Amino acid sequence: MVRVESDSAIILRVKGPLEFRCVLDSTDAAHMQKIISRTFESLRSQVKSDSCVLAACDSPVIIWPNKDVYEEMTPDASCEDVFQRTQTDEQETSGRRSAKNKNKKGLAASVLNFSLMMEVTRPGPLLAPVLSKTVQKSHFLSTTLPVDCVVRSSCNNTIKDACTQLLEAMTHQLFEMEKVTLQHMKGVTLLIPEPLHFLLPEPNGLVTVVFPAGVSDKELETQRRELHQGFGLPDDWPYFRRTNAYHFPNEPYKDGYLRNPHTVLTHPTLDNGKVYLVQGIYSYHHYMQDRVDDNGWGCAYRSLQTICSWFQQQGYVERCVPTHREIQQALVDAGDKQASFVGSRQWIGSIEVQVVLNHLLGITSKIMFVSQGSELASKGRELANHFLTEGTPVMIGGGVLAHTILGVAWSETTGQIRYLILDPHYTGGEDLQVVTDKGWCGWKGPEFWDQTAYYNLCLPQRPRVI
Repeated sequence: MVRVESDSAIILRVKGPLEFRCVLDSTDAAHMQKIISRTFESLRSQVKSDSCVLAACDSPVIIWPNKDVYEEMTPDASCEDVFQRTQTDEQETSGRRSAKNKNKKGLAASVLNFSLMMEVTRPGPLLAPVLSKTVQKSHFLSTTLPVDCVVRSSCNNTIKDACTQLLEAMTHQLFEMEKVTLQHMKGVTLLIPEPLHFLLPEPNGLVTVVFPAGVSDKELETQRRELHQGFGLPDDWPYFRRTNAYHFPNEPYKDGYLRNPHTVLTHPTLDNGKVYLVQGIYSYHHYMQDRVDDNGWGCAYRSLQTICSWFQQQGYVERCVPTHREIQQALVDAGDKQASFVGSRQWIGSIEVQVVLNHLLGITSKIMFVSQGSELASKGRELANHFLTEGTPVMIGGGVLAHTILGVAWSETTGQIRYLILDPHYTGGEDLQVVTDKGWCGWKGPEFWDQTAYYNLCLPQRPRVI
């Protein structure tokens, strides 16, 4: 594994395929291990050879790190110089970014991406091919290793020194891949070693771990427990499940949903106040998504989907986020609704959300009853404790409206409180700037709630599993 400190000024990442090929003359275990180890050693030699090439993505910068050859850049150029070059070229090809989005991203979250390539041509005179034929029984093993390394670097570090770090990281990762391959080999079948990056709580930062592809998280529990012990992590949060793998800022999610829009907001300032937030990743679900016209009746369904996405993306459950119809069918199967409810446009509330979470995901929830909205201002301690200990999104329903609470800013001394609200009534596209600028995700005061309406809050409880 490789650790990258989270307070780094810049992250350098290199991705690319390395072709793994070897011939086994025998299925003897010792023989196979020897050949496989020899093949990995050959791959490490390729990384250290003159044919190794690092091409900066979205840029004409190409580097032969083992030959000290740099195109469009000098060896003593800083990492920041190279990063700015990639940003300039990206803007020229994809249009100018808004200054606001650029400032939100910040250089502290910058990733400088490289593609790993190998030169095929060799220097020297060309030789005529020679063909030979040998008849024998053997096993030919062939796969593609998905190299994916990250290293931390100072912005002022030279690109030459940073490339040296990358080469060391690739060499180390190939050792880890060899270990995983030999450990999980089944006969003459190779399980592809898969590098994954995880962002751990301070002071650990970004960590790379190699897992065997095709082996479930449950089967890897022993290895994950060892990782928890090694990094001093508690055993009640699934930090190293695959769905917890870190998504880099320039790497959009394939499903198109916005993730954690609240992270770009500025926290409110309260006298002697503290901020308590949702822990982990969730998707923003709202009206009119997924080609479903639920405008006017589906807000609680969308809030429930956001909660389900949290449990799925933290690795607690493998089930996909349920559709409106699946939610309705779950309520029928649980005995809460009649069969005619499926396919209807009937509202649901906090109690139904609790039932669905338990029926579909096996998640228990607490229900907080508030007789009128004016009393919500006094629930700061309970909500702060929820986000501190459970960290899950909270669904709140009152009257005909439902919202998702993602956190609170609360002062124990003055009683002041602000609520971080994710509003499922939004009907627009997945535009982070619109969502945050227009307040669809934003901090709200106690006046946000109908002061005379009653409210039920569904507080999902987090399973204590590794």
